[in-house]
Amino acid sequence: MHHTTQQKLQGAGLRVFLFVLTCFIAGDPVLKSQELYVFSEPASNMPSRALSARYAGKFLQSSMSGDWEHRQKIYASFGLDKRWMLRAGNTFSNMYSQPATRWESVNIYAKYRFFSRDEVHRHFRMAAFMEASYSQNDLMYDEISLDGDQSGVQTGLVMTQLLHKLAISSTVGITELLHWRRWDKTHTGMHPYQAFNYSFSAGYLLFPRRYSSYRQTNLNLYVELLGSRNLDRPGHYMDLAPAIQLILNSNTKLNAGYRFQLTGNIYRMAENSMLIGVETTFLNVLKRKSS
Repeated sequence: MHHTTQQKLQGAGLRVFLFVLTCFIAGDPVLKSQELYVFSEPASNMPSRALSARYAGKFLQSSMSGDWEHRQKIYASFGLDKRWMLRAGNTFSNMYSQPATRWESVNIYAKYRFFSRDEVHRHFRMAAFMEASYSQNDLMYDEISLDGDQSGVQTGLVMTQLLHKLAISSTVGITELLHWRRWDKTHTGMHPYQAFNYSFSAGYLLFPRRYSSYRQTNLNLYVELLGSRNLDRPGHYMDLAPAIQLILNSNTKLNAGYRFQLTGNIYRMAENSMLIGVETTFLNVLKRKSS
């Protein structure tokens, strides 16, 4: 019986080793879960040839009407290889069409990881990203956002440092709105169209204390500082966003976060919002081309 138990333990250990090895061969390890930020993107990519499906719901009380409003985001991400990641999706919302919920926007995001210094239990990575969004919403607020609110493009850099169970990341970017009013002289100066965006994020893997199986549930804690400053007219804000995340079977994550304003002087849809989401990743969906 002792011999049988030992064989089972050896078999379980081998499965864990093969799983970890597969993740490293695929690109960025799934086990670096503390980099799966709730409100921002890390420099690391999802595993190569993987596909993920994600839903996120945003809920807030409008500063204009006082009503509770929502936005539902559905999108898919593709790990093309260890350097390239692509994401596409759309949103449905009643934020600009109270009380009816309607299709709102379509969005595409690409990220290229151009630097990586990997060591045991730590790494430092840098990536460049570009995002484009089309929204049917009109301009109503001074906050510049491609999160379903407005049409535009964004480009920037993200840097992520992993230190065992702690991951910290910083993002900087420029957003340009592409709305017809921008080129209409009768609306000159009425709305901002350019913004400098930044974020600082930290994630900590609280549980498990030690890995014994890829089926273990991960518990991650996050805190993110998210800010923006308009470039073509006065206005800024800075938000704090704590969040909690559960990862099941190493491929499904459940997110919950609360975002609130620390300081700011612009007219926004809301200074506080809640987010819930779920995402599932499917490994090796995009097959290698046969040689």
